[in-house]
Amino acid sequence: MFSQRYEHGSTIVTTNQAYKHWAKMFNNDPSLTSALLDRLLHHAETVRIEGKSYRMKDQIEEP
Repeated sequence: MFSQRYEHGSTIVTTNQAYKHWAKMFNNDPSLTSALLDRLLHHAETVRIEGKSYRMKDQIEEP
C-alpha cells in the first residue's frame, strides 16, 4: 500500500510504537522496515502526542 501511494497522495498513520520498534511488527525484517520507513518518512511530519488518554478518561481514576 505505501509503495503505491508514495508521492501520489496523503497517508495518515497512527501508532503507539516508536520507529525503532517497527521491525518487530514486520517479522523482524530490517530491509522491509527500512524501505517502508524510508518511503513513509520522506516528506513526512511526525506529530508526537503525549498526555492522558482522552478515550480512557472515564475509566482512569484520578488520584
